[in-house]
Amino acid sequence: MNAEIISIGDEILIGQIVNNNAAWMAQQLNLIGISVRQISTVGDDKQELLRIFLETRKRADIILITGGLGPTSDDITKPVLCEFFGTKLIFKEELFKDVKFQFELHGIKMPAMNRGQAEVPENCTPIRNKNGTAPGMFFEIENKIWISLPGVPYEMKAMMNDFVIPELLKRFSKEFILHKTIYTQGVGESTLAEKIKTWEDSLSSEGIKLAYLPSPGIVKLRLSAKGFLDSARNDNKKITKAINKKINELKKIIPELIFSIEEFGKEPESLEKIIGEILRKKKKTLAVAESCTGGFIGHLITSVSGSSDYFKGGIIAYSNEVKIIELGVNKKTLKEKGAVSKEIAEQMAQGVRKKLNADFGISTTGIAGPTGGTKKKPVGTVWIAVSSSKKIISQKFNFGNNRERNIQKSGITALNMLRMLFKK
Repeated sequence: MNAEIISIGDEILIGQIVNNNAAWMAQQLNLIGISVRQISTVGDDKQELLRIFLETRKRADIILITGGLGPTSDDITKPVLCEFFGTKLIFKEELFKDVKFQFELHGIKMPAMNRGQAEVPENCTPIRNKNGTAPGMFFEIENKIWISLPGVPYEMKAMMNDFVIPELLKRFSKEFILHKTIYTQGVGESTLAEKIKTWEDSLSSEGIKLAYLPSPGIVKLRLSAKGFLDSARNDNKKITKAINKKINELKKIIPELIFSIEEFGKEPESLEKIIGEILRKKKKTLAVAESCTGGFIGHLITSVSGSSDYFKGGIIAYSNEVKIIELGVNKKTLKEKGAVSKEIAEQMAQGVRKKLNADFGISTTGIAGPTGGTKKKPVGTVWIAVSSSKKIISQKFNFGNNRERNIQKSGITALNMLRMLFKK
């Protein structure tokens, strides 16, 4: 069973908003065994809507539409659906009560134009909206399901959970789709691909598909497979076993690179959360000294609830003066080696650990760019150091010429270096 999602709105096409609705809907459909084959975005234009409806009808069994259900003139989804299905709008008293209730709930007089929101195509089953004024619509036509929902995220999500998902589960034999994502840090996409080539080549014999998902500082490997929820075939157990087996094999090949495994539909374990759990378990504390990252590492750490248990604080030592006064960096070394050097990174990590009385210290010093680089130290050169009372490790990186990515990569890499120090 396959589905397509159509997102309606000029605001999406011009980049005014990000289409998070489609991503969320696709995830929910996958969780109940329905594959999403295509996601389309179309503007508030009658002819374009009719065209995309005609095309989608040929390909998909389930068509989900969001947007264009408001009371204003640019909201044209309902009249276009009426034309497409050869039907008309009819007024529903129970829907009008829902619309009036929303205005009464907020103590606002209902504008006359909102009465039209109680009109829906005659051949649809209305989907009640408990959180807004635009009802949804559910059509069963020519063995296909058409679902039209408002574009307001919290309204759409409630209607999906309360009505759409249960209705789809009633009508279709559920397929089983499993996605698991392996999070890696330490090498880029192409280097990772070389390291795991033999393992990757073995996946097809198990019916497993691999996707590389690179982002600044992290490469994710998503494993996917599908089958049927059939007690005789036991596809779900076989697929789960096969994917878990391949993940365990990969852990032996690149143990130092893997830091998390994501179960599809669940919040993944971020590196900052993993670090926090380790520190809390060991009853240890952390402090950070940041130059080129400008507080980004501190932001990552404190984005985790309860981080006050183990995070002492940080010093943004952007100037050499602050490095010397606050972190005890040696003035002579600074002059001889420069701020972006192994020696200064290590002194910063040791300095912040001692100053804030922490068990571990992290430091970053580098040239984030786009200016400030030299032939010896080009833009993207970053030194990162991690220290404890017994050991200090440091490493030089070149992350490229994009300032934002350099900051993100530096922060993620620094946390992973701390994780590796724990392992050692």
